Amino acid sequence: MTDPARGGPSAASFGQDHGHDRDPTPLTRVPVRRGLPWSWGATDAEIDADYPCAALVPDPAARMVRAVDVAAPAAVTFRWVCQLTQAPYSYDLIDNLGRRSPRTLTPGADAPEPGTPFVMIFQIADVVPGREITGVGRPGPTRRFGPMACTYRVLPAGEHRSRLVARLDLTAGRLAAPIAWGDLLMMRKQLRTLAACAGRTA
Repeated sequence: MTDPARGGPSAASFGQDHGHDRDPTPLTRVPVRRGLPWSWGATDAEIDADYPCAALVPDPAARMVRAVDVAAPAAVTFRWVCQLTQAPYSYDLIDNLGRRSPRTLTPGADAPEPGTPFVMIFQIADVVPGREITGVGRPGPTRRFGPMACTYRVLPAGEHRSRLVARLDLTAGRLAAPIAWGDLLMMRKQLRTLAACAGRTA
């Protein structure tokens, strides 16, 4: 199924074709530039990895990867990624109307499903339980800004540590660099906040 508003796969078809009981989603390798503002905190392997969100946003696009170390097992970190269905966990005065993103786990938020709002402007397209969540732009933001998609991935880094990697792809054109700098500020805060929450929970 194709979403004519985005010129690519729709969120509905993405979830239908790649549900929880199927093999991992076929991925598209679309490179991310190294260095600021395109990548921050990510290893070469994380920058070069395949992410489901890349296939959902056609060029020209801004493509970014950010990552942090987390002093918590992957399962705990992924549970905090699920909290992005509840709040953005970045600068709350800017993107959460001044409301503080919850610092305790929200009951029932541990099993996100396709269609659930995610990081405010996205909705979940696919979930690989315990590993990653991919979102596509909700209809309103997509109409205003064009195609956008994200993948949040958790990687084990030992028994008690993990890596949290976020890939963001969105329509940009000539505004790619300013958008990337703005996203860097917001997502760096977000990932550090989630990492701190997970570390306190572990």
